[in-house]
Amino acid sequence: MGDDVGVAEVAGWAQEFSQVEALLGPRFGRREPRARAVGYVRSLLAPLERKNGWTISEATGARSPDSVQWLLTGADWDPDLLRDDLRDWVAGQLGDPSGVLIVDDTGFLKKGTKSAGVQRQYSGTAGRVENCQIGVFLAYATPAGRTLLDRELYLPQSWTDDRDRCTEAGVPAEVGFATKPELAQTMLARALEAGVPAAWVTGDEAYGQVSALRRMLDGRGMSYVLAVASNQRVHPTAGGEGQPSEGRIDDAVAALDPRCWTTITVGAGAKGPRTYQWARAQVRPLPEHASGPEHWLLARRSLTDPTDVAYYLAAAPAKTPLRELARIAGVRWAIEETFQTAKNEVGLDHYQVRRYPGWYRHITLAMAAHAFLTITRAGTRPREKGGSGASPTPSAS
Repeated sequence: MGDDVGVAEVAGWAQEFSQVEALLGPRFGRREPRARAVGYVRSLLAPLERKNGWTISEATGARSPDSVQWLLTGADWDPDLLRDDLRDWVAGQLGDPSGVLIVDDTGFLKKGTKSAGVQRQYSGTAGRVENCQIGVFLAYATPAGRTLLDRELYLPQSWTDDRDRCTEAGVPAEVGFATKPELAQTMLARALEAGVPAAWVTGDEAYGQVSALRRMLDGRGMSYVLAVASNQRVHPTAGGEGQPSEGRIDDAVAALDPRCWTTITVGAGAKGPRTYQWARAQVRPLPEHASGPEHWLLARRSLTDPTDVAYYLAAAPAKTPLRELARIAGVRWAIEETFQTAKNEVGLDHYQVRRYPGWYRHITLAMAAHAFLTITRAGTRPREKGGSGASPTPSAS
C-alpha cells in the first residue's frame, strides 16, 4: 500500500508541474527560452544548497551560467504578464471567498552599490540597518494554503533622484519614487480588480498607519485588520464609558473597562499556541465612509506582561465577532512564514542579478515555484490518513 501511495503522489506532482509548464508556455514565443524557464523553475524546486547561476546551469545541463543569465537579463518575455497568469492560477486553485490578502516587505542582503534599489536601509528580515534591497509583496492566505501573488521592488529616493544610475540598472524612465505603502496599494488594487476572492486585508503598522491605504480599502468595501503604532490618533464613538472623544489609541485602550478583555488563541506559533487577551472599541470612520462597515480599535495584550500591547484599526460588518478580528490579526504572520519557505525552499533570495528587470524575472519565477509547492501540498492533504494536513515536499527531479 505504501508503494502505491508513493507512485500516486509522484504522479500527482508530475501532473501539477505540467500546469507550471502550461503557465509558462504562453509567455515565451520561442522554444529555447520556454525550456530555459521551465528548467529554471525545476531547479528552484530541486534540493540545491544555493540556487544561483552556476548551480542552476549544472542542474539544467547547461555548460555555463550564461544561459541562465540570458533568461533573466536578455530573453524576450514580460514578467508582469506571467505575474498576472500566476495570480489567476493561484486564485483558481486556492481561491476562497474568506481569503486574506497580506502586505509586507522583506530584505535581500546585497554587497556593493550596483544592484537596483540597494542602499543601507532598515531590513525587518535582518532586524537592523543593512546594505540591502527591499521587496514589497502581496501574499494570499486561504484554508487551502498560502503563497505570494505580487511583488514590487522598492526604489529609495537616492535612486529615483539619480536617473543616470537608474538607467544603468535598467530602471524604466517612467518608474519614479513610490513609498512601500503606495506599492502595496498598487498590488492590492491589481488583485481586487482581477477578482481574487478575498474577504480581508491585513498588514503590519508600516502599512496600517497610512490613512490613504485604509481609505482605499474603505472605498472598495474591503474589511481589514491593520496594525498601527501606539500613537495612532483615533476617535472613539461618543458615549463609551470612560472613553475620550479623541486621542491616542494607547490612551483609548488604557481607558477600556477591564471586562472588555477576552482571552483568545489565534493559531500556533514557533513556541506554542499564540494566546493573548483581546479587546475592541468602536471608533468613528472617515465621514465619506460613515454609512459603511463598523470601524474598531483593536488591542492585543500579553497574558504575562500587561504592558506588552499591540494595536490595530479594523473595519468589518457590524456583527463580526471579536474572535474573528483577532484571527485575522494573527493571519498576518502567514506572510512571514511564506517569506521563510520561499527563501529556504525555492531560492527567493538566491539571485545574483543586479539589474531591475532581472530582479522581477527571478522573483516571479520563484513565486511560480512556491505556488507549485503550495498547490501540490494542498492537493495531497485530502488524501492523507487522518487529515493531518502534513505532506512531503515534492521532488523537482
